[in-house]
Amino acid sequence: MRLLIVGTLGGQFTIASKIAMDKGASVTHADSNEQALAVLRSGRGADLLFVDVNLDIRDLVDRLDAERIHVPIVACGVTNDARAAVKAIHAGAKEYIPLPPDPELIAAVLAAVTDDNREMIYRDDAMASVVKLAQQIAGSDASVLITGESGTGKEVLARYVHARSQRAKKPFITVNCAAIPENLLESELFGHEKGAFTGALGRRIGKFEEANGGTLLLDEISEMDVRLQAKLLRAIQERVIDRVGGSKPVPVDIRIIATSNRNLTEAVRAGQFREDLMFRLNVVNLKIPPLRERPADIFELATHFIKKYSEANGLAIRPLSAEARRALNTTRWPGNVRELENTLHRAVLLSSGLEIGVDGILSPDGARLDQTRGTGVAEQAALAAEQVTRSLVGRTVADVERDLILETLKHCLGNRTHAANILGISIRTLRNKLNEYSADGSPIPPPHGGEMRSVA
Repeated sequence: MRLLIVGTLGGQFTIASKIAMDKGASVTHADSNEQALAVLRSGRGADLLFVDVNLDIRDLVDRLDAERIHVPIVACGVTNDARAAVKAIHAGAKEYIPLPPDPELIAAVLAAVTDDNREMIYRDDAMASVVKLAQQIAGSDASVLITGESGTGKEVLARYVHARSQRAKKPFITVNCAAIPENLLESELFGHEKGAFTGALGRRIGKFEEANGGTLLLDEISEMDVRLQAKLLRAIQERVIDRVGGSKPVPVDIRIIATSNRNLTEAVRAGQFREDLMFRLNVVNLKIPPLRERPADIFELATHFIKKYSEANGLAIRPLSAEARRALNTTRWPGNVRELENTLHRAVLLSSGLEIGVDGILSPDGARLDQTRGTGVAEQAALAAEQVTRSLVGRTVADVERDLILETLKHCLGNRTHAANILGISIRTLRNKLNEYSADGSPIPPPHGGEMRSVA
């Protein structure tokens, strides 16, 4: 945990610094917004800013946004001034705390921002095998590729690996490759020199240098432009990077963890991802199964989220009713753990009584989960169509085509001719597709409804 304190507040920050360091944080000080920006540009980085409420927080937020530096701000003042707190939060601060600081409050704020040492929440055997493999490889410096649908917890698992590695006390830096425009991602990763391009007002250290000694998480790596992939490959192979506009290479010592919700093998075939980069990243593959394939985790996670959001809102921790548990277990969770968390957050806030009842287990549009399935054919068809549509988001055409072909073949009990007729393709095309899937290791339904196997 890296804390940057901006301002002085008449020495009150000294006490806050000591409390934060006692809690394991590394603390850096800056007297002004300008000095704070210089610290962040230099690569020392920060996971959280404590900022004197008397400074221009709006100016600091705007300047951070302009340079694409994303770090939460907590405003601090020497009085419990409601007006100052509201003004600071409107300016972009996440929270306001009065000083002199209360040790428990400081600890709570630090824990809320980052808790890299938290345990994985799981019970299902499918997830247990993934966690076991993560534990086995955590101590090495091998690159890791974490795959799975959106919302399955890929970043949580990446932090879990980092926290159990030899680099645990060093930075864990994340870059969302899908969220940063293509023309800016190179600078974000590798940094730039002053004047390298319009708007480069000073030297900026990139995420590779900021993560030096630690771990760099490349989130949704499949969304990176092919041209930039070549530069990334060199950085991984040679452990040196070139800042945009720089004149000499800069050595870096980092571990790479990448995530993707797409099939990288399919992306390679489509010419959208470099095969040599995939091999470099995929030394170890941690594939997280979707929540619907690890049903034993649903209640375990639900219990965790109920405790988390009850405590956060000062509410008594209540158990789930039997009907609520059934509603959770019969939902397919297309949004995976993220959707389950949001559902339980709503349930904690909306439920009344001694238990969290099924009337509080609501979908985002406010409908009860146990009622969204409907009782008639039309209602069931509508729900199925909605779930299918939501499950397609973020997936490649090749992935959807494979699942459609294999599911149709299972429906036809392995009868190739019948499946080809339903799909509207020739039997030869179907067999070619099945040979292709078999080569990738996908289990293929054999003829006559036998056991699934890996050859067509």
